[in-house]
Amino acid sequence: VQLPESGGGAVQAGASLRLFCEVHGETATTYCMAWFRQGLGIEREADAAIYVGGHSTYYSDSAEGRFTIYQDRAKRTLNLEMSSLKPEDSAMYYCAKGTSYECYSGSWSRGSRMDYWGKGTLVTISS
Repeated sequence: VQLPESGGGAVQAGASLRLFCEVHGETATTYCMAWFRQGLGIEREADAAIYVGGHSTYYSDSAEGRFTIYQDRAKRTLNLEMSSLKPEDSAMYYCAKGTSYECYSGSWSRGSRMDYWGKGTLVTISS
């Protein structure tokens, strides 16, 4: 499984960005996909997850209300729509894949149980 991300860039505070994660090599119809971030010198943080094959989505407190995770079935991408961006949102953003269990158990947010990771896309927010 390969998960190349794209869509990162440099924008000003208050702007929006949409990140994309392509899913290659996955044949299962149900699994868990998630977005994480890691800022410079900061521990990895979980942002959002979606149960692929169903309709459930999950958000961290920092992402709730500003970020939207969704699947573009036609393009087979996992997208993260980010709005009202703040300088503290600056980070490398990664998408990851886990089994269905990671979504409905909530363990996706720990990251360690996700099986596959992309290489990341950089988001920089200036004040």
